Amino acid sequence: MTPVREPRLQPVPLSELRPTQITVGMREVREKCKRWQATDPDKGADFLGKHMIPVILGPKDRHYVIDHHHLSRALLDAGVAHILVSVVANLRKLDKDAFWIFLDNRGWTHPFDDSGRRRTYADVPKSLADLVDDPFRSLAGELRRAGGFSKDTTPFAEFLWADFLRRRIKRQDVEADFEQTLELALQFAKSADADFLPGWCGPIPKS
Repeated sequence: MTPVREPRLQPVPLSELRPTQITVGMREVREKCKRWQATDPDKGADFLGKHMIPVILGPKDRHYVIDHHHLSRALLDAGVAHILVSVVANLRKLDKDAFWIFLDNRGWTHPFDDSGRRRTYADVPKSLADLVDDPFRSLAGELRRAGGFSKDTTPFAEFLWADFLRRRIKRQDVEADFEQTLELALQFAKSADADFLPGWCGPIPKS
C-alpha cells in the first residue's frame, strides 16, 4: 500500500528538520542557494508552496527529511526560516533503534560518509547545518544534468553514481578542477563498467 503524504498547514522551522543521510554535495547546495537568492520574492513564495519537503514523523515528534536534502540545506543557508512538509509516515511511536532500522529497511536513510563508508545511525547529523560535503555527490549530480545518466527512481541513485566515480577519480582532482573531472566522469558513465548503475544510458555509439 502506497503511504499517503499529509501536508502540514503549519510550516516547520528548517532549523528543526533532521537529515537521514550524512552527506550532500555542497557545490550543488551553493548553486541552489544562488538560484533561490536570485528568485523574485513573489515567485519564491509560490515555489515554496509547491515544493513541500517529504518527511517521516519520528520519535519525540521530530521531522526527518527523506528527500530534497540539497534544497532544504540551500534554503536554510539562504536564510529561509520555515518550510511546508509532507508527512510520508508517522513513526513517532517507535523507539530510536527501531525507528532507524525501519528507515533503513525502507530505503529512507543513507548512513554513508564522504568516503563512501557505512557508518552508524548515530553518525547521521542532527541538523541540516551539519551535513558533510561529498564532492563526488556534486559530481554525480552534475553528471546526470550533463546527460551522463538518466533520472531514476532507485533510492539514493546519485550516491551510487558518486561511489562509482569515487573509485575512479581522485578527490583532489574533483576539488581542483571540477569541469575537467566532469568530462572524465562522462567517459566513465558511458563505459560498460557502469552498466549496473541506475539510469545508465549506454555507451556512446561509434560514428
